[in-house]
Amino acid sequence: MNLFTARLTGKMLSTEAFERAVYDMQERVKRYRQIEKSPELAEYLELKKRVESTPFQERKNELVNRKYKDTDEGRKMMAYKSLKDSTSMRDYMRALQDPEFQAFLKFQQTDDFIKIRSFKERLQSSEIRTYSRIFRSSYYKNYMKVLNSSELNQLKALEQEVSDEAFKKRHDLWADKKRWEHSEEYKVEQRYQMLANMDDIKFYYAQREERIDWAELFRPAFEDDMSSSKNWKPGFGYANPAMKDGHSRTGERQAYNGGKNTFYVEGRMDLETREESKKAVAWDEKKGFIEQVFEYTSDVMNTREAFAQESGLFMAKVRTQGIGHHFFGLSTGKSNSPMIALYHYNGDTHQVGYVDGTNTRMVDLTGVLRSMYHVYAFRWTKDELIWYVNNLELLRMPNRLPKEAMFFIAQSWLPMAEKGGEGKLKVQWARVYRSVDDSPLAQRNAAEKAEK
Repeated sequence: MNLFTARLTGKMLSTEAFERAVYDMQERVKRYRQIEKSPELAEYLELKKRVESTPFQERKNELVNRKYKDTDEGRKMMAYKSLKDSTSMRDYMRALQDPEFQAFLKFQQTDDFIKIRSFKERLQSSEIRTYSRIFRSSYYKNYMKVLNSSELNQLKALEQEVSDEAFKKRHDLWADKKRWEHSEEYKVEQRYQMLANMDDIKFYYAQREERIDWAELFRPAFEDDMSSSKNWKPGFGYANPAMKDGHSRTGERQAYNGGKNTFYVEGRMDLETREESKKAVAWDEKKGFIEQVFEYTSDVMNTREAFAQESGLFMAKVRTQGIGHHFFGLSTGKSNSPMIALYHYNGDTHQVGYVDGTNTRMVDLTGVLRSMYHVYAFRWTKDELIWYVNNLELLRMPNRLPKEAMFFIAQSWLPMAEKGGEGKLKVQWARVYRSVDDSPLAQRNAAEKAEK
């Protein structure tokens, strides 16, 4: 895999851009989860359900589009006003307020009412003349016509109905041309729209579900900024306490120096291979452990006591300089178990892959500038193993899953068959995130796969 070409073609982000992308993703997830628990989102979801409901939309449509004249209240009020304002009804009402006409009506109930028909009586009494004039007037005829009419009964019924407080309330609603703006539903919709336009709510819905589920990986189980040695101990981290941890091999030039060649400087961990003589234990395939004088010293360090995890996402920002082999990866601490190379420099080529005797599988990386840091990552799911450099996928292996939790191991050494010299393995940070199989999306995908 040529990383230089991958960078030129845009398939691989620069390390700086990739770290920014990871940081941005972490921040997005953090913000997403904060919003997810916020009262504003809870209110928005409740209002969304209400505003989008059929009853709410029907009510809005009614308030916005229904015409006053088409409402029961409008029709009754218009009918009431039409009757009340008619000439005959106005004259009738005026007659009810006319003292002279009211006096005539009372006179009409007396025995003297017969006198209005007598010319002689009219000559002798101005009152009789007046009553006689009223009796013969169209005013009186209209009064009598209205008094016994169905229109008057209808008017009285309508007057009683439109005077009812409940009717007035309904009528005022439909008579209001801005009834929608004055309604409770309008206030609800305005609040809903205000919440919908909040930056947090828009951000929440802008995140694709799959993207957030992937980002759920970025919940750290282990983080080390290499500011101190608290997480790292010398040796291979053997599971068997009888093993001589931190030994070299007879085919190597260096003795491991028990952590004395490991330094925490400028926010990174440096494993230094130095030219210096040291007598130490070495493993010989035929003789077993023997003492040997080495011409170089180096180190092997592990996180067994601080951290070990089965499955997940493992990442480290690494580079090397100088002579030697340098390794940063994962181990179970057992000699018969595979090791995972997140990063390996074999003295000539950068590699990543699976280390397991005859089953070893490595991918060579060309176009790597040793002066540049890259982020090397290993993803361990329930189905497969995947290696990355920055965002670029390098290798995918199904069906070779480790069977135990693994921890980080950092190591520098000099094979006897190769030229000796000094060198450094530089690790700026190491991080581990929870298993991808725990993400909501992965769980749904697994359930769907099982159903098929």
